[in-house]
Amino acid sequence: MSTEIPDLPTEITPQSQDFGRWYIDVVRRAELADYSPVKGCMVIRPYGYAIWELMQQGLDRRFKATGHVNAYFPLFIPESLLMKESEHVAGFAPQVAWVTQGGNEVLEERLVVRPTSETIIGTMYAKWVQSWRDLPILINQWANVVRWEKVTRLFLRTTEFLWQEGHTAHETAEEAEAETQKMLGVYKDFAETELAMPVIDGQKTDSEKFAGAERTYSIEALMRDGRALQAGTSHNLGQNFAKVFDIKFQARDKSVQYVYGTSWGVSTRMIGGVIMTHGDDGGLILPPRIAPYQVVIVPIPRGNWRETVLPRAQAIRDELVARGVRVMLDDRDTQTPGSKYNEWELRGVPLRLEIGPKDIEKSQVMLARRDTREKSSAAMEGLAAHVVGMLESIQQALLARAVAFRDDHTTHTDSYDEFKQIMEGRPGFVVSPWCGSAQCEAEIKTETQATIRNIPFTGATAAGKKCVKCDTEATVHAWFAKAY
Repeated sequence: MSTEIPDLPTEITPQSQDFGRWYIDVVRRAELADYSPVKGCMVIRPYGYAIWELMQQGLDRRFKATGHVNAYFPLFIPESLLMKESEHVAGFAPQVAWVTQGGNEVLEERLVVRPTSETIIGTMYAKWVQSWRDLPILINQWANVVRWEKVTRLFLRTTEFLWQEGHTAHETAEEAEAETQKMLGVYKDFAETELAMPVIDGQKTDSEKFAGAERTYSIEALMRDGRALQAGTSHNLGQNFAKVFDIKFQARDKSVQYVYGTSWGVSTRMIGGVIMTHGDDGGLILPPRIAPYQVVIVPIPRGNWRETVLPRAQAIRDELVARGVRVMLDDRDTQTPGSKYNEWELRGVPLRLEIGPKDIEKSQVMLARRDTREKSSAAMEGLAAHVVGMLESIQQALLARAVAFRDDHTTHTDSYDEFKQIMEGRPGFVVSPWCGSAQCEAEIKTETQATIRNIPFTGATAAGKKCVKCDTEATVHAWFAKAY
């Protein structure tokens, strides 16, 4: 197995030429992540990890606001636990990594390197739950998982990745269903509010649901190459895992009942989603709310600039920091202003402030937006408030642009011939009536590479419609796309 790491690209491949190559070039040139000597694994570099930390913070606030607490469970899971839930193990078997030896000793029982934690957490919940008074249990875990992927791509699909996984136990089926949908709503709000990434929320088909779940819900985003990205999932586990792991409680009527479970998660794949939702041929475009640096200040080095320009730039930085803005003051004298502009544009900093001797004379600064590349001047007086307002404007503009792109690349059709024609290019979402048959779903996937991303919670009725594939009566409108 080769451990050779490819050379860093010197230029970014245009999106129109090769979107996949563009994506990898941006990830590496912007110093978000890089290949590791371990096949299929990545190194998340400080700038990329800073984005992940901001995502963590945004999600964690939401989890705690909905009553959830954090805990940690073991990385290793005994084989006997994984094997207890047959549907679950069948779903994960091809991706499982096994530990067979510890030190110099061959293990009596193989250990699974965590692909997900339902089994180990279910085992613990069986010890902790005795009565209805112990419910609900609302626990989240921030962790790493391992799934042995054959084909990998930085952030989008790697053998090891970072994520959060929520696992809850409830007294009733109604509470579990409410939890499942509530947490999907949390993901939708986070994606659209923090990432400026619009998503379609809905239910997965039976063939696409989580192994061992009764129902799976997802949020689906559209990338700029017309492919969909599953950005988050929420699973109603019913009593499936509770029965396998014997998670029982004494109910209010003194009877013994099994709990109802849920699990839900998002991962570092979301970083890939942000890149492909907003980026352009110049590199990253980061929404201000998850940008490690929301503003970069570039002083123009002319004359005795360290005595004249730099102090004013430092004062502006301090004013912005006091307003809660994340700022980089780039006072390096080893780089020209132009090279700094290019570097910070590549890294997606939402707003650049330029200040030179002439600007000080005029009591102004120059502002450059990363999203539109528009430049404008602003008075130094009241600058902090102006910058805060501009960052919010950029955040909203990115969301509006992404919504417009998704809407422009969503097609509604009842014709299978048209469906197939659309799927030959960069199709985006295709909304078509579907009969609910797994056979039709599988044939469409084979013939077009398109999968049903989900069945949205809201949408046009399928009454009177025929299935796009088999021409029998349709039950729903499904959202199809080629996907990552």
